Amino acid sequence: MYQRKIPPSLNCGLDLIGEVLYGKWKVRLLWFINEGHKRPSELQRKIPDASRRVLNMQLKELEEHELVSKVIYPVVPPKVEYSLTDFGKSLIPVIAALGSWGDEHQEHLRSVILKRAEFNYIQ
Repeated sequence: MYQRKIPPSLNCGLDLIGEVLYGKWKVRLLWFINEGHKRPSELQRKIPDASRRVLNMQLKELEEHELVSKVIYPVVPPKVEYSLTDFGKSLIPVIAALGSWGDEHQEHLRSVILKRAEFNYIQ
């Protein structure tokens, strides 16, 4: 199991939100669960670039931060579903605002990201 070498800095709201949402797929997981994609296989299909292991780890962290809840149904094979808690639902307007900002500035952001990727590829 991973052990942190440096304790988290929790001095302000940005530190806290970074701690909770740090992870490549967490924002997308929250968004897709909000849209009704609740089964791990559905989430895997929505985010094919992520490995199942990483998605499971990030879902577990979101659960530990009380943003999502997990229900395991006692059937064979086991059925698992995730849903947003009320606390998790309170993040959806923030994620929507970030998505709108990204849509509004997508040309500029795409060019900056591609320029940086080319620079790193050349080195």
